[in-house]
Parts: sequence; C-alpha cells; structure tokens
Amino acid sequence: MQNTIEKRYNIWIVILSVTIPVVVAILFGINLRDLGYDVKPLTFLPPIYAAINGITAILLVGAVVAIKNGKRKLHEALVKTCIGCSIAFLAMYVAYHMTSESTSYGGEGFIRYVYFFILITHILLSIIIIPFVLITYVRGLSGNFAKHRKLAKITFPLWLYVAVTGVVVYLMISPYYGS
Repeated sequence: MQNTIEKRYNIWIVILSVTIPVVVAILFGINLRDLGYDVKPLTFLPPIYAAINGITAILLVGAVVAIKNGKRKLHEALVKTCIGCSIAFLAMYVAYHMTSESTSYGGEGFIRYVYFFILITHILLSIIIIPFVLITYVRGLSGNFAKHRKLAKITFPLWLYVAVTGVVVYLMISPYYGS
C-alpha cells in the first residue's frame, strides 16, 4: 500500500510532469525581442547551462557511489543538488531562448544525423525523466526504500543520459552560435 507521504505528492508529480514541458514549449516559442521588448540576448548562457548539465552528471554518479557506500545523507544531498541544477538549467535554457535567435546546426553528412538523433532523444527523455525523478525522490523521502531503489535503477541511467547528452548537444552546436 502506498504511504501517506507518497499519496500527498502524487498530484504535484502529475501537475509538474505535465506543466513543466508545456510551459517550456510555450516559452521556447516566445522571443521577447520579437514582441518589442528591449532585452539583450543572453548569449553567454549556453556554456553555463551545458556546464550545469555536466555537473549534474558528475553529481548523479557521486550520488550512486555515496548510497552504495552507505552514505545516505550524502546521497540525499547530492540528489537534491542535482534537482537544483536541473531547475537552474531549465531557467537559463528558457531565458536564453526567450532573448536570442535559435541556432541552426551546420554540420553535414552522417554527423548531422548523429546530432539530431542525440538532440531528439535528449529532448524526449528530458520530458520523460520528470515524473521518474519526482516519484523516485518522493519514494526516498517517504522511506519507501525498496520501491525507491527499484525505480532508481531506471531513473539514474535516463537522467544521466539527459545530463550527458545536454553537454554533447552543446559541444556539437557551439561552433554555429552567432553564425
């Protein structure tokens, strides 16, 4: 039977899992400059949010190592930091796209297909991972460690993939910024 803490958070998990991707998609399509606002393009953000993705990947691995070594408090702190990094990434990503023109990938041939495969899987999994992270986190928070561990075995590699591919996408498109 699901415990009370998990039940209390279920509605928030559903709301956030739907709202975050929808709001990001809407805001992604809004450019403040096109609406007449005099905002400076935040072109300095992409390397920062790519670095945050890299930090998230390192911290995720650290969280797994911590729990395998019985360091539950460290594990919890690292996971909370990863969630914070993901929120910071999202805020910067949206801010960049609301103030700057989109950058087109300029690679040609086979590498173009590789780039778009990585980009598309990154985007799709970044949406799919939201409820996984939230449910896994709530299960740990509520002390439902058996179910937490079971779901974390799925959540961890998906979240790690999203974090790492975020860096890869940035590295692949960065030569085309400002082109």
